[in-house]
Amino acid sequence: MSGQKSRVRLTAGRVADFACPPGKSQAFLWDTDTPALMLRTTPTGRKTYAFESRLNGDTIRVTIGTAAEWSLEAARTKAQALKMMVDSGTDPREVERQQLAAKAAQKAAAAVKAVTVGEAWAVYLADRRQYWGERHYQDHEKLACAGGEVAKRGTRGRGVTIAGPLHPLMAMRLQDLTAPVIEAWAVEQAKTRPTPARLSWRLLRAFLAWCVEHPQYAAVVPAQNPAKTRRAREALGKAGVKQDALLREQLPAWFAAVRNIGNPAISAYLQTLLLTGARPGEVLALRWDDINNQWRGLTIRDKVEGERVIPLTPYVWHLLAALPRRSEWVFAGATREPGKAARPIAKPHHAHAAACKVAAIEGLTFHGLRRSFRSLTEWLEIPAGVVAQIQGHKPSATAEKHYTVRPLDLLRLHHERIEAWILEQAGIVFDAKAEPGKLRAVN
Repeated sequence: MSGQKSRVRLTAGRVADFACPPGKSQAFLWDTDTPALMLRTTPTGRKTYAFESRLNGDTIRVTIGTAAEWSLEAARTKAQALKMMVDSGTDPREVERQQLAAKAAQKAAAAVKAVTVGEAWAVYLADRRQYWGERHYQDHEKLACAGGEVAKRGTRGRGVTIAGPLHPLMAMRLQDLTAPVIEAWAVEQAKTRPTPARLSWRLLRAFLAWCVEHPQYAAVVPAQNPAKTRRAREALGKAGVKQDALLREQLPAWFAAVRNIGNPAISAYLQTLLLTGARPGEVLALRWDDINNQWRGLTIRDKVEGERVIPLTPYVWHLLAALPRRSEWVFAGATREPGKAARPIAKPHHAHAAACKVAAIEGLTFHGLRRSFRSLTEWLEIPAGVVAQIQGHKPSATAEKHYTVRPLDLLRLHHERIEAWILEQAGIVFDAKAEPGKLRAVN
């Protein structure tokens, strides 16, 4: 401070009587017993003890506290301690900043330690969603969901959804997600649902690897991924190699049973699965806008490439053209609520299982129909790259990936040959030149 300092021996009475002169914004009273201690007052009557000294030519002022909270003796003791720090060359303001930073760090560390797996999982999904396909993102949500919601469809009277395999881990603290905990979880989940548990384990490993690289969570997650242990892998076991596929001699019985299904949309859906080799969800998601009648193409929303265009072969074209247009979806079910558009049919597992039972074919899944398409093309020696492009598999060789370009008409040459051969083996004869929607077929 510049100017003359008012110094007196501070007493409790003088502190109580000290007031700010009229017209002044503040006033100071310095203690003679502790020269670095001063009392500051304002027109509002607020009185505050402060410390002032000089360090390296600069004036240092530190607020101690209000007179209502600090006694005079306590303020003198604090001022003397601050004076000792200054005399030793230490800036008390810097010490205070370091202490506040340390407290903030401790508070942040405590907050990180309290973070649950579910909280970190939500941040992880938000951070990675832009790099994932919609199906992959939905898998993360579904496998960690709490369940208990009213099931929409395809539950056969279950009523509510069940919790995902990852849900038991979501309420835990992230730092408690250790290798023994994950191994015990793997053992428990493998007892009832090993297949989704294996997928959950793979997603969990990727999540923990992300946590290690994320500054907010790296401090509470071990550098060595706790999900990546031999015991967890062995507890979940290996996925069995699926071999379900239609044999050539089974085609007549399968087609006869499927074409006799009472629901035309289900019947057409199953036949389209086999004759396109597409994934079940891709075919179910077909919209009428995805059908190009002029160039005879089908736009498939691909989980790998985003979308791909495959030939609209003659028999499949007739199947789709014969379906009623209940909504934007090609394979739409019956409208249940007046004024609302029909939704896509629920995956008709039961109808297909019943048809397979009639045809005396066991264990044939929807994905088995996709596998059947690939297997049956072996009879015709179709180039593997053609089949992969139709089915939406990634190219497996450099030449396929970077140098081979097959336009739609070249794919159609092979795809129509495949369809004609499958129908021939099934004993189905139809007029490919007939107007679409007016199929003429006989066994």
